[in-house]
Amino acid sequence: MPIPRRAFLGSLSLAALPLPAAAGPVIDAHSHLHHRGRPTWREDDRKLIDAADKLGIAQLCCSILPPERPTSLDGFRECNQWLAEAIARFPKRILGYCFVNPGFVKEARDEVRRCIEDRGFIGVKLYNDYRCTEPVVFPLVELCIELKIPILHHAGHTMWLPQPQPRISDGGDFAELAKRYPEATLICAHICGGGDWEWTLKALRNAPTVYLDTSGSVIDEGVVEAAVRTLGADRLLFACDMSMTASVGRIRGAEIPESDRAKILGGNMAKILSKRGAR
Repeated sequence: MPIPRRAFLGSLSLAALPLPAAAGPVIDAHSHLHHRGRPTWREDDRKLIDAADKLGIAQLCCSILPPERPTSLDGFRECNQWLAEAIARFPKRILGYCFVNPGFVKEARDEVRRCIEDRGFIGVKLYNDYRCTEPVVFPLVELCIELKIPILHHAGHTMWLPQPQPRISDGGDFAELAKRYPEATLICAHICGGGDWEWTLKALRNAPTVYLDTSGSVIDEGVVEAAVRTLGADRLLFACDMSMTASVGRIRGAEIPESDRAKILGGNMAKILSKRGAR
């Protein structure tokens, strides 16, 4: 059903307001800085931080993704080096996800360990080089359990897409992986990224160790409320994935208790980070 005009206009006005931070700092659990193949990368990174300032977002958990698919070894190493430099440019504002292609099994594990132990990154970001249930991913999951760090994985139940992302993971894949590795901290990305979010909520209902981030440009009404009812507020993470105003508006406008809003905006991500003593 189309979103009512009044609700749409209300969400835009809410998006212009900074997020509340009374219960702790607001943490964007899924963001990106820009690949340096883009001529304006430096200015665009600065604009992201400026937008976060205006919206009351204290920290952004970021990765940098290379444009090629599948991702090359040199491609992800270069992006992680650039991210380490960005963390130094924006101290205390940027938290780093190490991006890798799991197909480079040993090299990916070595890169993750280096980024976490030497560069102070806080987690791993995976795209759709492989589905999260493919065995080639398992050694990386096991390392993340050892290091006590989360895995943020690109996801979506996108039945309308023909073949551009044949290895995209969905909520059912995450539930399967969580059953195999209940100790893992898994984050299913962007519930509002354009897929069937109602299907995703149902698929994750009985996978209590999987978190769901609220990012995406889709502005369907009632997504956050449905996620709280189905999964519980303890499993939701505020995130933007670069869709700043839409993502802020849906949390500000959600009809949920303030205690739940505080968990989503930063409390839950802070608990994830505390497992390793990050931040």
